[in-house]
Amino acid sequence: MEKTVLVAIDGSVYSCNSLDYLAKLFGSDHNLSIHLLNVVSAGGAGKDWMFDVDPYRTQSPSAEKHSHLARKHLKEAEDRLVRNGFAKEKIESRVRVASGICAAIRDEADRGQYDSVLIGRRGLGAMGNMFFGSTSGELVEKSPKIPLWIVDGTVCSNRFLLAVQSQPASLMAADHLAFILRYHPHAEICLYHSNSVFGRQKPAKVEAFHKQWGKSWCDQYLDIDNYLFFAHAQLLVDNGIARHRITQLPAQMHLDVSADLLRQAKQHNCGTIVIGRRSRDGGKNLIKGVSDKTLNQAQNIAVWLAG
Repeated sequence: MEKTVLVAIDGSVYSCNSLDYLAKLFGSDHNLSIHLLNVVSAGGAGKDWMFDVDPYRTQSPSAEKHSHLARKHLKEAEDRLVRNGFAKEKIESRVRVASGICAAIRDEADRGQYDSVLIGRRGLGAMGNMFFGSTSGELVEKSPKIPLWIVDGTVCSNRFLLAVQSQPASLMAADHLAFILRYHPHAEICLYHSNSVFGRQKPAKVEAFHKQWGKSWCDQYLDIDNYLFFAHAQLLVDNGIARHRITQLPAQMHLDVSADLLRQAKQHNCGTIVIGRRSRDGGKNLIKGVSDKTLNQAQNIAVWLAG
C-alpha cells in the first residue's frame, strides 16, 4: 500500500536533518511517496496575504524573490533524497505563499490526505522556543489529528521505542507505526511502558477499542492489565514485522515519564520515540502531558506523535 509523507522544507540545516532521517529509514522503501513543501511567508506586507484566498494572484517582487529561493531549496532537497536512494518519480514539490506557515502546512496536510507530516526543529531551547512561535511547536498545538514526525538534530539509529499504555491513543500510535513500517526489512521496535510514581493512569474500557479494531480482534488480543504489550506487538506482526525484531522492555515507574522515555531510548539505541496523543483541551494549558514534555527535552532524536 502506498504511503505518503509531507515534508516541510526551508533550506535550513534542520530540514536537511529531517531529509537525512527520512533517507536513513526509508531510502529503499519503494512504497513511500514524498511531497516537499516550502511555504513562503507573506509576512503581512502589501497584499501578499491575498494568496491565502487567491493563490493565482500575481506575486509581489518580494514574494517572487522568496519563491525563487524556495524553489532552489526544494530542488536541493529533491537531489539530496535521490542521492540517498529515493526514486525521482516518488518525489513531488511545491512552493506556497501564505501569511501563516503553520496554517499553510496544516491546510496542505488536510487537503493532501498525507499519512504524516515531517518537520525538523531547531534543537533544544527554552520552553518558550518550543511552544511560542516555532513552526513545530505550533503544529503540535494546533494539529492534533495529523500524525507528526518531529526530528531534533542528527538521528543516528533506525530503532524505535514505542510507548505503550492501556489506551486507544497508544494503540493508534502502534497502528500508525505498523502501517508505516509495513514489511520494512530492518525495522526494530522496543515496546516500553513508563508509569508515574504519582499514580497509574486508569486503563480504558475494552469497549473503547471496539470501534477501531472490532470486538473479535479485541477479544483475542487485548491485554488491558498488561499495558497492551501483546496487542501492540500483534499490530506490528499483522503488518509483516517479524516477532524477533520486537522487544518488550520491563515496565518501570519514574517521577518524570518523559525523561524516562528519552533515557530508555538512549539506553536501547532508539532514534525514534513513538507516542500516542491524548485529546487536547482546547489549548488552555501549554504543557499537556508526556508527548509535549518529551518533545521539549528531546535532543538528537525523532518523536512521532499519532493517535
